Amino acid sequence: MLMFPCEVVAADRALQFQRGWFAHPIFKNGDYPDAMKWQVGNKSELQGLPETRLPSFTEEEKNLIKGTADMFCINHYTTKIVSHLTARLTPPSYKYDMDVSEEEEADSPTTAISNQRAVAWGLRRLLNWIKEEYGDPEIYVTENGVATDIKPQLMTLTESSTPKRSAHYYYHVMKDNGFPLPDDEKILYGQFPKTFNWSTASAAFQIEGSWRAHGKGLSIWDKFAHTPSRVDNSDNGDIACDSYNKIDMDVEVLKKLKVTLYHWDLPLALQKLGGWENETIVQRFRDYADVLFSRFGSRVKFWITLNEPYIVANLGYGYGTFAPGIVGKQYIAAHNLIKAHAEAWHLYNDKYRATQGGLISITINSDWVEPRNLYKQEDVDAAERYLQFFIGWFAHPIFNGDYPELMKTIIRKRSLAAGLPESRLPEFTPDKIKRINGTHDYFGFNHYTTVLSYPVDLGKQQDYEGDRGTGTTHDRTWIESGSSWLKITPFGFRKILKFIKDEYGNPPVYVTENGISERGEVTLNDIHRTHYYENYINQALKATLLDGVDLRGYTAWSLMDNFEWAAGYSERFGLFYVNRSNPTLPRIPKKSASRYSSIITCNGFPDPWTP
Repeated sequence: MLMFPCEVVAADRALQFQRGWFAHPIFKNGDYPDAMKWQVGNKSELQGLPETRLPSFTEEEKNLIKGTADMFCINHYTTKIVSHLTARLTPPSYKYDMDVSEEEEADSPTTAISNQRAVAWGLRRLLNWIKEEYGDPEIYVTENGVATDIKPQLMTLTESSTPKRSAHYYYHVMKDNGFPLPDDEKILYGQFPKTFNWSTASAAFQIEGSWRAHGKGLSIWDKFAHTPSRVDNSDNGDIACDSYNKIDMDVEVLKKLKVTLYHWDLPLALQKLGGWENETIVQRFRDYADVLFSRFGSRVKFWITLNEPYIVANLGYGYGTFAPGIVGKQYIAAHNLIKAHAEAWHLYNDKYRATQGGLISITINSDWVEPRNLYKQEDVDAAERYLQFFIGWFAHPIFNGDYPELMKTIIRKRSLAAGLPESRLPEFTPDKIKRINGTHDYFGFNHYTTVLSYPVDLGKQQDYEGDRGTGTTHDRTWIESGSSWLKITPFGFRKILKFIKDEYGNPPVYVTENGISERGEVTLNDIHRTHYYENYINQALKATLLDGVDLRGYTAWSLMDNFEWAAGYSERFGLFYVNRSNPTLPRIPKKSASRYSSIITCNGFPDPWTP
């Protein structure tokens, strides 16, 4: 922020009017601040008054007032940004005497009180100002808090009082007398196994462009992105990062070749037949996989059948916010996605594995979730529902057989209660359960963030949200990103990796996406991304060395800034910046690319004190 001398003076003047009005007489010289006397005196004269509107202390009163404090007590809630202003003269008022304009600190979180944002850094600066202005007195902060509903409080004093999450947090702050770094947040020095796989990810539609080149047909994302109001800034993938024409350049920064059969860009011709709602797509997907296995299997040894089927089903066929924009059909789409995966796996296993010797599985994505209040059973139950309706929806049939019992029970019960003849969740036949169960060589996993859960009752609403009955929020202390849903929460990465180990029989795990976004002003010194990768990868190391998770590989998302689906190009996840104002779309490494490269080179975090 560029600050002019007059703005600095204005900020100090505001402080003198607010704090100095009472502190200056007591802690300095027994009199009001000079800035305040000057302002009010001049304003009074300009208003035609015979004397200043600010009363004066006698010398005897000054001596009586000065030094009448054993400590400095301060109440503080927010911080404002002020600028110099020549304010009006009438009517005479304290506000106009200051000659400043005031606005909110826009980068800080809002609260339930208008114009009172939670500006954490402001308290530190205020305490330092008090130290310098008043000779380093003993300071007691006697009020500080944030309003989240009507007034700031830690608990509601009723017969059924339940401490809020903040009460437990504050208790631990007092108990620890500060903020000692928890053991699970301390860096673990060590290295991954020598056979560990490192890579960086991108996806065809998001980077290739050349959307009609060489006879390429339309995909559901071509149509979706060319539909008004579907994608931020009316962005599309027509050119994207032009990787179709820059393949040699992009391969230079890639280390390994992994191939995903399906990353959301279904041919539009198949969508016209019903897409993932039409069960015939299962055989069509098998036929498509057969072509790829036969043509590329001699070179590709790591296959992913489907990337994030949860997103395909729930956002594409449930909420309608992703292509193809269908609403309310997520359970049907998910059912066919799971069956299609299983058929592709069996095809490879029966026809190609013996000669090609590759690995094949599915990539499932999920947040980690914790109860909003660890001491409320309904929040704990909500967290369990969130996990089972997210990761369990797809992992449970493939790794354990059939949908999670919790999911089946809830949806069936709510469906019958609404007068439906059967559950809205399709059922697998016993033979189909056997065919799907075990169709994995590893657990492909994408992870970005953590949420806090609590119960919500949507009444008779017959859809995924009504079935799950879980709302989510975030801790205000979690560092934000360029995506509203993504907060930096490294601890959750280790916890969900441990969950996969315990829930699904400790399968080999390959993290196939993990990363963080930014938006707005472009900077190559992406400190937040470096911080993200260092801490998330270190948590993965803890999961490997301390928790016994069979983690085999890690993939950063993404190689370069690209078309981020409904967000267009407004959210940037790349290790490389793509300058879209330059027709050649040059790839420029960010600082995080160097740090990620060094982690790969070291295969982890070697102890700097060990020779």
